[in-house]
Amino acid sequence: MRAVVTGAAGFLGSHLCDRLLAEGWEVLGLDNLITGAAENLRHLEGNSKFKFQQADVSDTLCVEGPVAYVLHFASPASPPDYLKHPIETMRVGSAGTINALELAREKGAKFFLSSTSECYGDPEISPQHENYWGNVNPVGPRSVYDEAKRFSEALTMGFHRHYGLDTHIVRIFNTYGPRMRLNDGRALPNFVYQALSGSPITIYGDGKQTRSFCFVSDLIEGIYRLMLSDEHLPVNVGNPSEITILEFAERVRSHFQNAPAVVFEPLPQDDPKRRCPDISKAKRLLEWEPKVNLEEGLLLTLAYFKEAYAKTAAR
Repeated sequence: MRAVVTGAAGFLGSHLCDRLLAEGWEVLGLDNLITGAAENLRHLEGNSKFKFQQADVSDTLCVEGPVAYVLHFASPASPPDYLKHPIETMRVGSAGTINALELAREKGAKFFLSSTSECYGDPEISPQHENYWGNVNPVGPRSVYDEAKRFSEALTMGFHRHYGLDTHIVRIFNTYGPRMRLNDGRALPNFVYQALSGSPITIYGDGKQTRSFCFVSDLIEGIYRLMLSDEHLPVNVGNPSEITILEFAERVRSHFQNAPAVVFEPLPQDDPKRRCPDISKAKRLLEWEPKVNLEEGLLLTLAYFKEAYAKTAAR
């Protein structure tokens, strides 16, 4: 019952560590802190079942002692992050994934890959199901993330088929909740940061593009069920409730008195026009579907962001 979590100090990685510890696992968290934050794991200090090691999993990955599960969650995930760190993003999806897979093989452990809905690119069908191969621009600016994840999926399946490694792959759709970084480049933290700072709320394009937002506790529940399952092919985990970005911005604005006005900027290249998961497979195999509605999740997330912003302003 010892797990290694790469990207442990990230938004999702830290919540995953919490869940594993709650289920009785011992956890070794690894992170190079390029985009993760040590603050996300501060509450685990003193927990005898949790250890943290600052390490770059794209380099040689050495872990002493037995390991039952390797969960690979290391990667920049927001557009500003992977555009700022394009080579690191490609390396963690290639060399980092190989190192994590080799660790699992060496230890006789199971392996879990955190992949993404970005594997579908700018989809030509909606909702997106797991058998859809996607519409990805392999040389566009977003390709450093999209192709890194697609490559890591291929690697994972290669290790499964060639070595018989017990592997699992989740394709994560837009997720939100406490521990996201303010103004990290994704819609919700951007909107909240702009509202708190009094800056205009920026929408790219006409705002008619859609996203489907899943609260982090729902996502982690789906991930935990998948890691205990017998499924080896990718599984979508996300919320199928689709909303336009403009509607989402108005939902956020409604929580602020004197909310700033909305301004429109050009749509970035290859930005997906629709993003909505088909979760039929997760319902069938995992008996999973999201439980937290958008309003409930927003209230919890806004409370966290307001506290984080106050701390930043006080420095």
